[in-house]
Amino acid sequence: MKREWIALASGRDKRDKKLMPRIKSVSRRHFLKLSSTAAVAPFILPSHIWAADTKPNDRIVLGHIGMGTQNRGLMNGFLRRDDCQVVAVCDVEPNRREAAQKTANDRYAKARESGSYKGCHTHADFREVLARKDIDAVVIATPDHWHALISIAAANAGKDIYCEKPLCQSIHEARAMVNAVRRNQRVFQTGSMQRSSREFRVACELVRNNVLGKIHTVEVNVGGPAKPCDLPEEPLPAGTDWNMWLGPAALRGYNEVLCPKGVHKHFPAWRNYREFGGGGVTDWGAHHFDIAQWGLGMDASGPVEVIPADQPNATQGVKLRYADGAIVTHGGGEGVTFHGPKGRIMVNRGKFKFWMGDKQIAEDTGAIPDVMTEYLNDRSIRLYESSSHQGDFVECIRSRKKPIADVEIGARTVTVCHLVNLSYYHDNAAMKWDPAAEQFVDGKGDPGWLDVPYRAPWKLG
Repeated sequence: MKREWIALASGRDKRDKKLMPRIKSVSRRHFLKLSSTAAVAPFILPSHIWAADTKPNDRIVLGHIGMGTQNRGLMNGFLRRDDCQVVAVCDVEPNRREAAQKTANDRYAKARESGSYKGCHTHADFREVLARKDIDAVVIATPDHWHALISIAAANAGKDIYCEKPLCQSIHEARAMVNAVRRNQRVFQTGSMQRSSREFRVACELVRNNVLGKIHTVEVNVGGPAKPCDLPEEPLPAGTDWNMWLGPAALRGYNEVLCPKGVHKHFPAWRNYREFGGGGVTDWGAHHFDIAQWGLGMDASGPVEVIPADQPNATQGVKLRYADGAIVTHGGGEGVTFHGPKGRIMVNRGKFKFWMGDKQIAEDTGAIPDVMTEYLNDRSIRLYESSSHQGDFVECIRSRKKPIADVEIGARTVTVCHLVNLSYYHDNAAMKWDPAAEQFVDGKGDPGWLDVPYRAPWKLG
């Protein structure tokens, strides 16, 4: 039987100082020790297990970092692709990384005549993954407070990057990520996957082609801001590297709400606490504010003013004013609703409603083909079309084009989310914003709000 070799030996990268100069670890000696353990013996795959038109050396080799519910789903998607190969999984919790390893090895073993496969390896430290020369790209689905550090290190290590939304924890982090990706000429897909869903693209094309007239209001219905973490300390499960889970965040005791034990099926509530996430504003906002930005044509810009909520201690009601006068409101409606003088459009996952004046033109996604024929047949603006967020990432790795949710798009969207949260966090603050310079202006807003604190020795390069 014909067999083809795939070498997956990484070994210690002697260029590690060049690969990750911008990120400082707890111990350089510890890092070198970790890197030296990353070597993997070559293994053999029978040529028939992949599609005939995908040669082993043409496959994109992936490492997954943060093996919670979201990344398990992403990994399963990549495992179904015969043009990709998952060879590494990383998590601070041993049960999660071992379960993910088993999933990958079982998937590939099932495709082999011999029924065995041990080519996917576990790592407890993301730097082990980045030190592997065989890995082309990484898929990051850690808590938000880790996104910037790992993504920048990955870009410096020459890896392409799929990173979950929201992009990061601060506005300065967002720009640092863009700079690292551009400097290293990497492909970066933000996990704002609604851009790869037809209903959102069609809604935004209708808006961008002026079918509703000039948009005056957009309602974005997502949850509220995060709160300071007040969880009590609990006993630390054996094997969990809690110090690494915290990383740049302030030292505090373990709590299972933040880092669940074992393999869980829910989305942990770390996202509700300011030290690790931004609440509903950044969690769902990274989806819905992203669609507002897309529809308004603001992928390279943003609002110029933040108008605070009417009530003290509000969790909705902040408004963003754009230079053309459009107002985006946090709250109201369902999903994302665009309002113009000629009509309105509401779009949400699996939902699409469209009115011209008082007449309802469409009330579900099944009407989208008719809408496209009647209202978009002669459209002058055609938006980037993707039917698979992961597939788009893979295609762009090969073509070296920017994907549908490029890092700049992710940065601009998360900046909008952070501006909303900053108003809530600072006593309903009003702010004036220069989206080109990414700075507060006219004395409205504190430059210190653009950063988040880092626990030594971690720092943003």
